[in-house]
Amino acid sequence: MPELPEVEVSRLGVTPHLDGQKIEKVIVRESRMRWPIPEDVQQAVGHTILSVHRRAKYLLIDTDVGSLIYHLGMSGKLRVIDKDIPLIKHDHVDLVLASGKCLRFNDPRRFGAVLWQPTGTSLQLMANLGPEPLTDDFDHKRLFNLSRGKKSAVKNFIMDNGVVVGVGNIYANEALFMAGIDPRRHAGKVSQTRYVTLTTAIKDVLAKAIEQGGTTLKDFAQTDGNPGYFAQHLRVYGRKGELCEVCDTEIKSVVIGQRNTFYCPSCQR
Repeated sequence: MPELPEVEVSRLGVTPHLDGQKIEKVIVRESRMRWPIPEDVQQAVGHTILSVHRRAKYLLIDTDVGSLIYHLGMSGKLRVIDKDIPLIKHDHVDLVLASGKCLRFNDPRRFGAVLWQPTGTSLQLMANLGPEPLTDDFDHKRLFNLSRGKKSAVKNFIMDNGVVVGVGNIYANEALFMAGIDPRRHAGKVSQTRYVTLTTAIKDVLAKAIEQGGTTLKDFAQTDGNPGYFAQHLRVYGRKGELCEVCDTEIKSVVIGQRNTFYCPSCQR
């Protein structure tokens, strides 16, 4: 599943092609997605795109009457192409622009979504999201205060979208390694000092991933629409059985919250 950096790079890629463009059509070929695509998406037709922004892993395409909300799900891809480019399998939704371009949404597994949010309202699925990790609203005090009394693993805690959005599995593993915190430790047992380090690690690992993705993305209109996980160096994720680059201890793996978790038993406590 694309994580926050991949979605942010998708936003950076499509924005130059969408900003200021008038929406001519919204073509829905398959409405049976993660949630049924509502007829209300047609309200965007005839209106100009004012901005494209991201909230958690959702992309919002804003007009004066509301926002089209995209979620890539497990396998969704966005491509900016000429509107007459022939369809391929699983091309479910087209946002056709006056420029002659089209934002095409392809999703083989149909776990993605295209929704409509009228101006001045907020969809329930976005109502209880925590702060963005790269803003000042997310700091160590929030983590420390919310974690008191929590017996859940600290890895699950930082992946809770009500605590902070967008810290997915890969980046949670990497941030905990950078902070030297065992992912199995109870969130309530992590000290405020260590949450200072973890907050910095989360911000650093996400910012670096976005930066790497941005530098590798040359022209979104010519890509396959799937930036994927960038050519970054992962310290623990997916490295079970390999030696830690810091201490030469074997990297271990355990399942936490139904997700594979990787850690160094020597560096992380």
